[in-house]
Amino acid sequence: MRKINTFWNWFQDNNQTIKNFINETPKSQKQLDYMIIFPKKPTEKTELIITANGNPEYFDQVIQLINNAPVLRNWRFIAFIQLTEKIDKIIERLDDPYVIQELTIKTNEVKFLPLDYDINSKELDIIIYLKNYYIHCNTKTLQQIIYVILKDLLGEKSIYRKINFIQLAKIPNEIDELIKLYEFQYYIYEIN
Repeated sequence: MRKINTFWNWFQDNNQTIKNFINETPKSQKQLDYMIIFPKKPTEKTELIITANGNPEYFDQVIQLINNAPVLRNWRFIAFIQLTEKIDKIIERLDDPYVIQELTIKTNEVKFLPLDYDINSKELDIIIYLKNYYIHCNTKTLQQIIYVILKDLLGEKSIYRKINFIQLAKIPNEIDELIKLYEFQYYIYEIN
């Protein structure tokens, strides 16, 4: 508990510096990560999301940190990356692409197929198909962008609960059997 209080005391003292990270390059941490969402309007709050990157070993630490966060007028503190409500935009191809380093991926271009489903754990092994997979191969950046897309579609905790294994592949010529990734939640609902 002392470490948690120390963190939030530090955060209160340094919240303006943290808010100014928008002008810096992103830094990564090993166990818990954070995302800062800067407001589109000056009257809105800046959001600090603490994430365990889907690792259940650190879920309790994320919850403890957020439960002990101070109340700051210009900040909102959030445990875990939450799913977004933008499926309609994705279907209509109006969603913004994900751009990380040299990669640009639109969610409506990503498809999947189930490989295996464990009835007991209710976890699924899937293949995710990408349009330009052959160009980029299997890089860490590509894996990260897929993880970010899944977090947005499912939420951080749902990825851990519903997906056991992910394999990446190039979209084949025959795509009739493939399922659009934004339909993943519906697919899980149907098989359960």
